[in-house]
Amino acid sequence: MAKVLQARTEFASALNQVAHERNLDPEVVLDTIKQAIVAAFRKDHPDQYDETKTYDSDLDAQTGEHRVFVLEGKKRVDITPPGFGRIAAQTAKQVILQKIREAEKSATVAEYEKRLGSLVNGMILRFIGNEIIVDIGKAEAVMPASEQVYSEDYHINQRLTFYLDSIRDSLRGREVVVSRANTGLIKELFKREVPEVNSGAVEIKAIARDPGSRTKIAVYSHQSGVDPVGSCVGQKGVRVQAVPPV
Repeated sequence: MAKVLQARTEFASALNQVAHERNLDPEVVLDTIKQAIVAAFRKDHPDQYDETKTYDSDLDAQTGEHRVFVLEGKKRVDITPPGFGRIAAQTAKQVILQKIREAEKSATVAEYEKRLGSLVNGMILRFIGNEIIVDIGKAEAVMPASEQVYSEDYHINQRLTFYLDSIRDSLRGREVVVSRANTGLIKELFKREVPEVNSGAVEIKAIARDPGSRTKIAVYSHQSGVDPVGSCVGQKGVRVQAVPPV
């Protein structure tokens, strides 16, 4: 849960509201606004901006008052132009919204990063080249061609169970990668359908898989009297049939 700043003014209340709605730490929002202030100064006063120098800003978390500084040696020199707050407002707003979206995405990806190795239900949204974009709830994930099953026919709005495979860096930023081909999908599906596997009484030792064609698993029982193969197959194959053919 996001922290809350003591709200004594309208600005502080608005700051807390944004942080709460976006599930972000208010300090992250404050830092975003500070970056936006410098970006606004750079855009609106290019004649005063020197690419070789370092700029930063101060922001009062209660009043919203802000100043722009340039680092001259070890000194911070206030170079805030007259009326800068009004002129920079629109530019700052655009940068703030962009930075908040980036912070939101980063927080969401971090949440899914903790769940890597588990299953997630998703719906196919669109195709980008040979990659598939999947809605997995709080985020959009990507399924590269290498994680697709050649025999499966994918289409928009199709709902499937995916394996949370990894996090990758791309031109679009950090992305959640899901898979239908990873052997982990089989293991997690059996954990979901077979109580003995989920409890640890039966362990899946190895999986050999030709995605979309056939899968073989080696199982071992840690509990006397529990048949590992029978547990996974189930009476008349009811359990193994409950695992989707992948």
